[in-house]
Amino acid sequence: MLKKQEKRYRRHKKVRVKISGTAKIPRLCIFRSNKYIYAQLIDDEKGKTILSSSEFEIKKAKNKETTKIFIANQIGELIAKKAVEKKIKKVVFDRGGYKYHGRVKALAEGARKGGLNF
Repeated sequence: MLKKQEKRYRRHKKVRVKISGTAKIPRLCIFRSNKYIYAQLIDDEKGKTILSSSEFEIKKAKNKETTKIFIANQIGELIAKKAVEKKIKKVVFDRGGYKYHGRVKALAEGARKGGLNF
């Protein structure tokens, strides 16, 4: 039996064969741990991270609702706002081998709400 991490890694490898980001259309990559969630915009041609956003940039104390899904949505909106400031409107979505539900879905919806197209 394969472990959960090995399954995710295999799914991610399959996705990465088909997806790559450029300077005009970067790759929106997600990493999710049990506690936190991170998002990056990556230019694969140069191998550089253009933007990044994580839970540490959001002030949790003021928000009454601090569920993981709510925070993931906030991170999606935050990275979309940063991207629009750098005149990036279109991205390629890389879910990192994670299934598209829960926090990953919330982050994607937040990014769409913030103005990114993918």
